[in-house]
Amino acid sequence: MTVYGFHASHEQIPPGDLLAAVVRAEQAGFGAAMCSDHFSPWSERQGQSGFAWSWLGAALQATNLTFGVVNAPGQRYHPAIIAQAIGTLGSMFPGRFWAALGSGEASNEHITGQPWPRKEVRNQRLRESAEVIRDLLNGEEVSRDGLVTVDRARLWTRPQQRPDLFAAAVSPETAQWCADWADGLITVAAPADRLREVISAYRDAGGRGKVCLQVHLSYHENEDEALRIAHDQWRSNVFAPPFCWDVDSATVFDQAAEHVQPEAMRDAVRVSSDPGRHVEWLAEYADLGFDAIYLHHVGQDQRDFVDVFGDQVLPRLEVTKV
Repeated sequence: MTVYGFHASHEQIPPGDLLAAVVRAEQAGFGAAMCSDHFSPWSERQGQSGFAWSWLGAALQATNLTFGVVNAPGQRYHPAIIAQAIGTLGSMFPGRFWAALGSGEASNEHITGQPWPRKEVRNQRLRESAEVIRDLLNGEEVSRDGLVTVDRARLWTRPQQRPDLFAAAVSPETAQWCADWADGLITVAAPADRLREVISAYRDAGGRGKVCLQVHLSYHENEDEALRIAHDQWRSNVFAPPFCWDVDSATVFDQAAEHVQPEAMRDAVRVSSDPGRHVEWLAEYADLGFDAIYLHHVGQDQRDFVDVFGDQVLPRLEVTKV
């Protein structure tokens, strides 16, 4: 069976409200949670970007859910600092925390003033960062001279069991590339054939652990309002790589999205006022073999989404909290 989790979007919701939302989600029957880790939102209309690591400590304390975060080590974050953060949360909340590592987006990483590397360089930097994080969490003293530099780092506070280090991948090529270092995989919703390719690429290359999915959706009891919410909040997120990796500000994303029409949102967001239709979509994703599916309602008010899905969607799916 599949775990259905709540995705907490720091780009859209103030951290206090987001904490209340994830508490409500657990009460409604969601079995897990994950969050983004951004310095900048995708759009000025989204208007937020709280610090994920502070929030995660509060969220883990306030609930009994497992939590994950999607993080990009190597530029905005030194990997030794991420290892320390993972180790501390893993020590405080054993077995309840994981991190997914990705190569990042310029909109978050450019703040350091360093040049934004080519994709192949970012991938190599990610691999080096993942090795540093893993070695530190395993208790090694680490020194490196490469795309990341580390001088005699050692973690003094470590969990008894190392939290899983997932890879974040949206293409079969990246899924295959990360299979030898990741403990699991997380990707984003796409057509079924594409998702099968991503899963197969990861598994065929020896990828181990869970495969997880993040689904963007918009629910409102009124169909037109559900579409309006998606268009208002998520139209800056419809762009495929490499554009979405390389744009460096919310202002530019908004300028690029000026001509995105509301109906175009249905290609990127599951939009429906019918809870039954959402059940069908989620069951189709589960049938592809995902171990966990994290639901992101792209609106800024999460209350109706959480309540309706807890009452009318999750009970109609094969749900597990393990």
